[in-house]
Amino acid sequence: MLHEFITSIINWYMLNINYGTVGILMAMESTIIPFPSELIVPPAAWKAAQGELNIYLVIAVSSVGALCGSLVNYFVSRTLGRPILYAFARSKWARIFLLNEHHLEKAENYFKKYGNVSTFIGRLLPVIRHLISIPAGLSRMNLKKFCLFTFLGATIWNIILSLVGVFLYSQREVLEHYYKYITNGVLVVCVLVAMYLAFMWIKAAIKANAKA
Repeated sequence: MLHEFITSIINWYMLNINYGTVGILMAMESTIIPFPSELIVPPAAWKAAQGELNIYLVIAVSSVGALCGSLVNYFVSRTLGRPILYAFARSKWARIFLLNEHHLEKAENYFKKYGNVSTFIGRLLPVIRHLISIPAGLSRMNLKKFCLFTFLGATIWNIILSLVGVFLYSQREVLEHYYKYITNGVLVVCVLVAMYLAFMWIKAAIKANAKA
């Protein structure tokens, strides 16, 4: 039953991909919401390879969405400041977004090491990608430079993901042959993520009870 549910979600997503959904999901991905761009852009590029979307608009909308989401992180961190953000990262609520103090420190140390250009390079790195805008906001990085570096980095990453989607479309006969195994793989990943979230919730609850 769960397998059918996952399959229905995949089918629904493929049927409802458009520029709007791609832009909104990419904006979400660039905040602290754990929604990977690897699951957003390649399917849209697949649809573009079918002729249903324009590949250049897919890349453009994806990059604009990524910039919008990054600006949310930038202004929130610039407004709230370091103590409040780190307090949130240590809270049980942050576990919902797979965020913790270590991830935040990693992004901040990366920004301190490479400076403003890290907002460009960081867009190509996992974990760092959607958090690098936070230390940029904390350091009050020049907004124009932030937008430029973020947009360029996001564009390069989205081009790579789009090429992956186009390549997968060229291999669609092979993928269709192994469709059952692919959906089973997605199912396993979803179960593992759910187990991890449940574990983090239990761990946070035990820690909170111990302090009470």
